[in-house]
Amino acid sequence: MAIFINEKTRVLVQGITGKQGSFHARQMQEFGTQIAAGVAPGAAGATVADVPVYPTVAAACRDHELDASVLFVPAPFARDAALEALAAGIRLVVIISEHIPVHDAMQILAYANAQGATIIGPNTFGIAAPGKAKLGIAPNQIFAPGPVGVVARSGTLTYELVANLRDAGHGASAVVGLGGDRVAGQSFVDVLAKLEEDPETEAILMVGEIGGSAEEEAAEFIKGHVRKPVLAYLAGKSAPPGKRMGHAGAIIERGRGSFAGKVKALNAAGVAVAELPSQVPDLVQTLLTR
Repeated sequence: MAIFINEKTRVLVQGITGKQGSFHARQMQEFGTQIAAGVAPGAAGATVADVPVYPTVAAACRDHELDASVLFVPAPFARDAALEALAAGIRLVVIISEHIPVHDAMQILAYANAQGATIIGPNTFGIAAPGKAKLGIAPNQIFAPGPVGVVARSGTLTYELVANLRDAGHGASAVVGLGGDRVAGQSFVDVLAKLEEDPETEAILMVGEIGGSAEEEAAEFIKGHVRKPVLAYLAGKSAPPGKRMGHAGAIIERGRGSFAGKVKALNAAGVAVAELPSQVPDLVQTLLTR
């Protein structure tokens, strides 16, 4: 079992003929992902990595049963691409695109909720179930199967932490990138609930950052609903006050969302917070053996 995806997930790649779409389609295949079809307007009849390309999602769905779609579509076209996938009945849509207008993202999420579908992202590195499947852009070589579930707001920091865990002999059961935008399809709480129910997950690593209230909300959820051990690492400890950071979600407003406030909330929920990325493997080992 894994969360969101597994080795049987049949995947559509929207934007598969582009530079990023074609490269990452091949990377996902090498990871073990079942790429069933691709979509690119005007490229009907083409193939990429032996995958047939269709002009629309509806056309792809006529020839294939599809469980999920991953979007490598420029931001101005991402809303229409996501709505097209949802309208075709695809239940999981992973949106890699960044700089999607906030109102476009809100429209996507509202439609997904109405359809009972799940959105991962926008502005996410994707999701991975090591040994089974991957949807997104995370490097294949950082992953190994194991008992640690990882949920994160930051991409490259997550790559470092997951690779450190792999080097220390701790693989991952699932790795989920929430995305760095202010409007995201999944929250820490959503993914924590799934990892708590996942029998392959024995411990959970949260990778958070300053700004917003997602980590504080996660802390409240952990108090009442998570029995598995949780470790957190938060980016932004040394961020200077008033400095604009890279992620849209990393904005401190009216004194909320500070590093100190998030650490206090997580500690109160029984969550240890690593001060350095290098501490994470040893702390995970402690959680797994206690």
